[in-house]
Amino acid sequence: MVEEEAGGKKPQAKRRRPLLIVLLVCLALVAIILAVILPVYFTVIKPRSNKTLSSAGGGASSGSPSGTGSAGPQTTSPPVAKDPVTGGDGSTIRLANGSTFTYNNKLGGIWYSDPDDPYNNKAYPNSWTPPLSQKWDYGKDRINGVNLGGWFVLEPFITPALFQKYPGAIDEWSLSVLMAADTASGGLNQLEDHYKTFITEQDIAEIAAAGLNWVRLPIPFWAIDKWNDEPFLEGVSWKYIVQAFQWCRKYGLRVKLDLHTIPGSQNGYNHSGKTGTINFLMGTMGMANAQRALNYIRIITEFISQPEWRDVVVMFGIMNEARISDIGTPELRGFYVEAYKMIRGITGIGEGAFISIHEGFLNLAPWAGFMSGSDRIALDMHPYFAFSGDASTDPINTGTGANAGGSWPGAACDRWTQSMNTSRTAFGVTLAGEWSNSWMDCGLFLTGVNAKGHSYGGDCADWEDSTNWNAGTKAGIQAFAEASMDALRDWFFWTWKIAPAQNGIVSSPLWSYSLGLANGWMPLDPRSAIGKCGASTGPVFDGTFESWMTGGAGAGDIGAAQTAQYPYPPSDLQGTPVDNLPLYTSTGAISTLPAPTYTDAAGKTVGVNVGNGWFNTNDNALAPTPIPGCKYPDTWDAQGAPIPTGCSGGANAAVPAAITPPPTRR
Repeated sequence: MVEEEAGGKKPQAKRRRPLLIVLLVCLALVAIILAVILPVYFTVIKPRSNKTLSSAGGGASSGSPSGTGSAGPQTTSPPVAKDPVTGGDGSTIRLANGSTFTYNNKLGGIWYSDPDDPYNNKAYPNSWTPPLSQKWDYGKDRINGVNLGGWFVLEPFITPALFQKYPGAIDEWSLSVLMAADTASGGLNQLEDHYKTFITEQDIAEIAAAGLNWVRLPIPFWAIDKWNDEPFLEGVSWKYIVQAFQWCRKYGLRVKLDLHTIPGSQNGYNHSGKTGTINFLMGTMGMANAQRALNYIRIITEFISQPEWRDVVVMFGIMNEARISDIGTPELRGFYVEAYKMIRGITGIGEGAFISIHEGFLNLAPWAGFMSGSDRIALDMHPYFAFSGDASTDPINTGTGANAGGSWPGAACDRWTQSMNTSRTAFGVTLAGEWSNSWMDCGLFLTGVNAKGHSYGGDCADWEDSTNWNAGTKAGIQAFAEASMDALRDWFFWTWKIAPAQNGIVSSPLWSYSLGLANGWMPLDPRSAIGKCGASTGPVFDGTFESWMTGGAGAGDIGAAQTAQYPYPPSDLQGTPVDNLPLYTSTGAISTLPAPTYTDAAGKTVGVNVGNGWFNTNDNALAPTPIPGCKYPDTWDAQGAPIPTGCSGGANAAVPAAITPPPTRR
């Protein structure tokens, strides 16, 4: 036993035991350190490092460019916060100036606006209206629309304070002359201030929230250009018009674009640009002005037919309220046939916007059968009680019950229901492009700045200030409004907004949809009007159009008799041979309308295709321009003017050329 202890294994084991204990202690310490450090690293240090690298634009070192310098503290920029791209009732909308408002839409609509996808058409204004990405069914879907009158084409009764500021101004022509001379107030640029403020994005949002689903947008030809001594503000309004298109897209509203002014005037009214005589297809400059008009229609068609806009601007009214009884039926209808051929030559059959023509104050019946077989033409009527010339003294305040409105709701049903239904069968899509709540002609400047009295047999003061209207009056007006809506079925109220006069009072309140909404004489949901006229005693429209009327089978097969019956150019204007009248020559530069540019949340331009303003590259004919050396008479006052020499047709005349349409995509 003693020898084993001295020379055996046991003394060696005793020497290793302290080393083993130290090793175990070290391992324990390492385990403890790892248990504490690793969670801290993975939950705190590493995420912070990754976030910093990501914010810096990647995983590269933030040290010197060569990688040999001292890194130092890292500086980062916080990511740009992106606003929501869509929302419904109660959502917050941020405007271009950075301010916000709450979208109050109780009718199921959603807005949609993605700066990275500015042509998205997902929005819809209410639960029963299809989004812009879907086609409108003209037989089933009802047009409940409102005009944006007085925005780009000024009218004295819509913006009276502007005209009161300049005594002597009676239309946009005279207003422009007086404004331009007033350099201390900003001159003609005051009109751009009006474009910026009269209708805002919030107005468009409120239109959608009111249960409306279309807007009719009147525009002037001087949004494109002006000629000679025309005093209008040239070209400035276009960018605001396109902005209006985008706002309507954002809130799911379809647009009926309406060319409200025509060179020389198509009706002599103040809203044609200049009060006075008609010089479109009338008088010495009648054909020359028609050439300009056709070219403006062409330029607008080319822009709105681009894929970026065709789902928003789905109807084009090519001329507002031309007075056919003065111009002549063959002359005006011939122009419409020519414009139709030009437009469908640009778009192709089954493509592009619906074309709308006004009935010319003839009422609807005379248009039955016109352009039969054409591709999507709508007939636009403006059914007003106000301008009938009647005393209109039947009371509208008859209480708040079932008989609210007295005789006026029934009068609306009786006057419009049957004629509108008959026209939908005999002509095709028929709509009321304008109507109002006014059953008489009261309103500041309503019939013109220098109007001499009213036909109304009562006191107009009662109807030029709504602040004292009682519940019975408001109920009567709403009953009249709802009956009109039901009778017309597809309609655009005139107009969304009437600005106050200089005294701060809205002096034509019966013409303001927004004022009626705010003060209780317009329905909060236009569907409440359905059925107000009861069962029809005359023709009933069941929602079925013939196929060709809405672009289906047979569309574009217009009968040759239409062209033969209404030739263009006509042989004469009011007895003067067209060959003797001055014309323009087709040697001018083609004008195109610009598209907007878009920026993202960081203010950088978004690289999306915005088009070039011209849909059909086959449409390359040069534009009308004056013949050199010709001394043309005043284009706006040429009735009875001597016919100049060296200005008539022949080889120099600007004759519309046939356009090869693009491939049909139907």
